[in-house]
Amino acid sequence: MDSATENHLLPEKRRLLEALLSHAAFDGWTSQALARAAQDCGFEAGLVARAFPGGVFEALDFWVRETDQAMIKAFDARNGNALKIRERIALAVMLRLEIAAPHREALRRALSLAAMPHLAPRFLTQLYRTVDAIWYAAGDTATDFNFYTKRMLLAGVYSATLLTWLDDSSEDFAATRSFLARRIEDVMKIQKARGGLDKLLARLPDPRRFMKRVRPTG
Repeated sequence: MDSATENHLLPEKRRLLEALLSHAAFDGWTSQALARAAQDCGFEAGLVARAFPGGVFEALDFWVRETDQAMIKAFDARNGNALKIRERIALAVMLRLEIAAPHREALRRALSLAAMPHLAPRFLTQLYRTVDAIWYAAGDTATDFNFYTKRMLLAGVYSATLLTWLDDSSEDFAATRSFLARRIEDVMKIQKARGGLDKLLARLPDPRRFMKRVRPTG
């Protein structure tokens, strides 16, 4: 799809996505859920096919990109770059989760699909895009090997924090904030130690496996 067509359909894509998130929370990310969302919006099948040629999983990709961009805007609005680096990362991660919070069950349903071999690469790509957006928001300008190691490390931190957040019922996600602060502190400590990177990678969860633990409720 060319950029002109994509921009032209942006309002329709956002309407479809909002309706789809409500259905996905109960029915999962299925073509039936997308069809019901289209019916809610009064959209014909042809328009849905033009908006999301790849079907429901393209709509999921769109949600990830939209949420990442919303996180960057929210971070800028909070003047996040005035903070220390560990505080920037914590703020960006929590903003990313808070933006997704109204649709937490839809996210849980999406992550429960990540163990499927044909979908795992898609979810890993989404994870990479999200941690890249977090580092971008935090002002990262690395272009050397650190560019990749930073994203690998944050993928583990973000994945573990996401699992905690999915089941967090504390006020203002206090338990998640505390968990995230500890994980970031671990990163800072281990990076300073000899052989810190190898030890850190061994301690952090494998982002390819963390999604297998997620199961929809009900």
